[in-house]
Amino acid sequence: MNALFEDFDEIEELAAALDDPSPGARIMAVIDLADSADPAAIPHLARAIKDEAVGVRKQAAQALTDFDGPDAAAALVSALADSDPAVIEAAAISLTELKDPVSGDAILPHLDTTDTIKLKACLAGIKELRRTEAMGPAIDALQHSDNGVRTEAVGVIGWLQDEGSLPALRDAAKDNDTQVRRTALAALGFSKSEHAEATLIQGLADDEWIVREAAAETLAKTGSANCVPHLRSALGDDFWQVRVKAVRSLGKLHAKEAAIEIAPMMDIPVPNLRKECAAVLGEMAVAETLPYLEKYVDDPDPDVRKNVRWAMGKIAA
Repeated sequence: MNALFEDFDEIEELAAALDDPSPGARIMAVIDLADSADPAAIPHLARAIKDEAVGVRKQAAQALTDFDGPDAAAALVSALADSDPAVIEAAAISLTELKDPVSGDAILPHLDTTDTIKLKACLAGIKELRRTEAMGPAIDALQHSDNGVRTEAVGVIGWLQDEGSLPALRDAAKDNDTQVRRTALAALGFSKSEHAEATLIQGLADDEWIVREAAAETLAKTGSANCVPHLRSALGDDFWQVRVKAVRSLGKLHAKEAAIEIAPMMDIPVPNLRKECAAVLGEMAVAETLPYLEKYVDDPDPDVRKNVRWAMGKIAA
């Protein structure tokens, strides 16, 4: 806590300015209370979040991002019912900054709300708190008509990392919304089951490249050699972003047999892809790939040059 505000009386003095007739003065009071970093300021910020002036309410919602605990969470949840979209947005953002699992006590009762905006914000806020009580409401929310709500629900389920949620995540990986599918595939990374692996492999054939990208990246987390042939096929994806993830995953799976397919990708005029290829080729250290690396020892991109020279050293060692 800031030594300037250790005295309770000083917090009360700052809070007194919340009664000033000037909205500008009340905004400054909110800022000063936030700067105090003193939990004693939370009740005053909760009061400011109901101020008659939109600017004060928004500032209070933003200020609460620096605090934690159920009281701060309760104030932010209340702000989700504000009449002004800017206040609601500020409160929703601040909710995602909560880290104390106890903060979830103020959020959990609202996971059955019929208010779409509020439900989306509460799911986003509870996600990283990993409250197991949120699992049921999150699975229920997968049936919601709003794509954003379903995406946040998948995030909650993924953070809880419960094998029992695997059927729900597999269903979400078939959702009609791209972001929901992408989030579901990324969430499957905790599971080592054959069912999760099969769903991720299916994701490599998705119509949207950002979904295929998530599948290619997450497959490495399975640790399964069964994924290697599918990732090798993904090296020919039309989008370099997918190929980058496939290359990286093959490296993490130590699939040296893919080195001779990765090496020619050094000729693709995408620095990020060449950089990743060089790094993985160095990890694999397959001598047959050296001629491809040598061509790029003076690559115009400094990161590519660095990785190429490192990879050549690894192969020569």
